[in-house]
Amino acid sequence: MSRSFPMPQAFVSPDRIRSLFTEAMSQMYRAEVPQYGTLIELVADVNAGCLEKDPDLRDRLARAGELERIDVERHGAIRLGTADELFTIRRLFAVMGMQPVGYYDLSVAGVPVHSTSFRPIDEAALNVNPFRVFTSLLRLELIEDEGLRGEAEAILAKRRIYTPRAVTLIERHEQNGGLTKAEAMEFVAEALETFRWHGEATVSADTYKRLHDAHRLIADVVSFKGPHINHLTPRTLDIDAVQARMPERGITPKAVIEGPPRRHCDILLRQTSFKALEEIIAFSGDDGAIQGTHTARFGEIEQRGVALTAKGRTLYDQLLASVRGEVQVGDGGAKAGAYDDELAARFKALPDSWDELRRENLAFFRYAATPAGIAAAAGSTLPGDPEALIASGYLTFTPIVYEDFLPVSAAGIFQSNLGTDQQQNYATRSNRDAFEAALGATVQDELALYAERQAASLDSALEALGLVGLPLKTVA
Repeated sequence: MSRSFPMPQAFVSPDRIRSLFTEAMSQMYRAEVPQYGTLIELVADVNAGCLEKDPDLRDRLARAGELERIDVERHGAIRLGTADELFTIRRLFAVMGMQPVGYYDLSVAGVPVHSTSFRPIDEAALNVNPFRVFTSLLRLELIEDEGLRGEAEAILAKRRIYTPRAVTLIERHEQNGGLTKAEAMEFVAEALETFRWHGEATVSADTYKRLHDAHRLIADVVSFKGPHINHLTPRTLDIDAVQARMPERGITPKAVIEGPPRRHCDILLRQTSFKALEEIIAFSGDDGAIQGTHTARFGEIEQRGVALTAKGRTLYDQLLASVRGEVQVGDGGAKAGAYDDELAARFKALPDSWDELRRENLAFFRYAATPAGIAAAAGSTLPGDPEALIASGYLTFTPIVYEDFLPVSAAGIFQSNLGTDQQQNYATRSNRDAFEAALGATVQDELALYAERQAASLDSALEALGLVGLPLKTVA
């Protein structure tokens, strides 16, 4: 007699788990921070208007497979306190197909953390859901007061920011190679608890004040049960329009948009935000009798442009530093206007056409064979030179969107929402080795990832044109 055995349950893809988590996080944050919902509605209105007014933009996004991701695109940010917390968050994000990309030292800008971005790296996964989380680790060694540093270490050593069930499901994913549908749904619910806001501090009012006086961000990391998501950021196609229209929705934006100026060809990342909320908290040991306020969570919007090459980034960094070194960034309209004007003037040194950016090896592009090129390849021999193929209309290119972050911009957002009066200079060097040791992995090089995508797209396009194996002049 034959016996039947139950078939193993299929695993849910990491892309699907990431999408479920993104939606759950968005719903939670909308409930916790009502202005986030207002921001989402404003961004959706602006994006719809941009696509309606600019058919070329719509077509370019569609050709690159990026049109559908605009409405679901979010990035979040969290701040962790210990190496163990960072080690486990890497494992948690791995369940969702997210890997650590890039190392950012924010201490040079007066913020006592270093960071990475967890995100998908495969192009198909990015187009399904490009959710990314900017994840910072507090650098306790930068607390000058030795007694306070020891106290902060002891407080953080006691907390557990992951539920036991979340850890169990992470381990199951690692052992089995995936999660079933039921496990994936449970994982999303359990993982969400790590990012939830808690209105009760785990420290006394006195300890909070001393941590706050050392640096507001130190108080934010050390004083609570978990790392609460401090912003969730939608992507807009016109950040200047969002900035101008935020007051119409009862939202006050920060004075200056961080990053490059407005351009015809968007580069890298532009970010703005509204001020962090003042939220009521109860202090430990006071039985709720003593309450105070804490500012940490805020609203942020971003506009993403093309990823720049190492050559392009060097020029970008030089131009930005030249402006910030000479024009003070302030909250007042006059100072903000002077900064924006000078920024636009200096950045004229960076080409503002896709073809110039490509020809001068300043940015990364995705190549594709055109229908005309494929048709021509069937009946004749094509030139073995990408530039000639482009000139003939046989090869086309579209910008590769920048998926990562800018340390100066991140620090500017942090400082704006932690208090612009607090500018500290930490006499330290970046410590990538210590960060990666805590992480338990090497962070990926974002520039190498973009270069690989560009090269793979060119190889694929040339293969479609029947030019595989021919000696080619490489695209600069």
